[in-house]
Amino acid sequence: MKGEIDYAHLIQLTLSGNKEAYSELYDVTIQEVYKTAHFLIEDKTDVDDVVQEVYIQLYESLRKYDREKPFRPWLIGLAIKQIHSYRRKRWMRLRIIKKAEEQRKPVQIDFSNDVVSKISNQKLIELIHKLPYKLKQVIILRYLHDYSQEEVAQILHIPIGTVKSRIHAALKKLRQKEQVEEIFLGEVGNVK
Repeated sequence: MKGEIDYAHLIQLTLSGNKEAYSELYDVTIQEVYKTAHFLIEDKTDVDDVVQEVYIQLYESLRKYDREKPFRPWLIGLAIKQIHSYRRKRWMRLRIIKKAEEQRKPVQIDFSNDVVSKISNQKLIELIHKLPYKLKQVIILRYLHDYSQEEVAQILHIPIGTVKSRIHAALKKLRQKEQVEEIFLGEVGNVK
C-alpha cells in the first residue's frame, strides 16, 4: 500500500527519546489518521482536537505496541478508539444540552458542516456521510484507505464476516440512493 517505511526503526528511535523520529512518524501517518477522523466525525471543528488526542495516545501507548503486528492498522485502531470516545462525549454533551433546553430557554448551537475540499466526487461523499456510523466506518477504511477486509476487521476488533456484511449493506444502501458502481472501481457486487 504505502512506500516502504521502516516503522519499527522509527518506533525504536522514538522510544529511545528521539523527537525527530517521532516527528517523522507523525509526518508519514498524519494524512491517513486525519482522513479517518475527518470522515467519521460529523462536526469538522472537532477533527483537529481528536487527531491531536490520537497522537498523544500514540506517544503514550507506543511501548505497548506489539511489533509482530502491522503498525498502520494498530495506529488506525487507536484513532478509531479516540473517535468512539469523542462520539460518546459528544452524545453525552448533546443529551445534557437537550435536557437544558427542555428545562429552560433554548440553547443555540451551530453545528456547521464544512465541505470536503479535495474529494472529486462530492455526491458520493454526501451519500457516504448519510450512512449509519458502523457502515460508514467500513467504507472509509476499505475504500478510502484501501485496507483489506481482514485489516478492517483487525482495526475495528470485529469478525471478518461482520466486515463483509457491513460492506455489503453499505454498498446496497449507496446503490439505492445513487448508482455509484464506477466509483468503487468494479468492486461493487464483487465483495471479497
